[in-house]
Amino acid sequence: MAVAKNIEITSSSASGFEDAIKSGIQRASKTISNIRSAWIKEQKVEIDDGKVTEYRVTMILTFVLSDDDDD
Repeated sequence: MAVAKNIEITSSSASGFEDAIKSGIQRASKTISNIRSAWIKEQKVEIDDGKVTEYRVTMILTFVLSDDDDD
């Protein structure tokens, strides 16, 4: 039986939403194993002097919990 958990993370990029998504997942993968999906909950931009300076995404990551067979 598989059990999954959801966490919410926020990441940003100066390049665009796609880069913010990819970098957020890549960073989360360094400390969280078995990430299976991401739901983009929110997208927003920071604006300075009429120009977009940062793309920010908030996403829900779903990962499957590992079985601990060492018991």
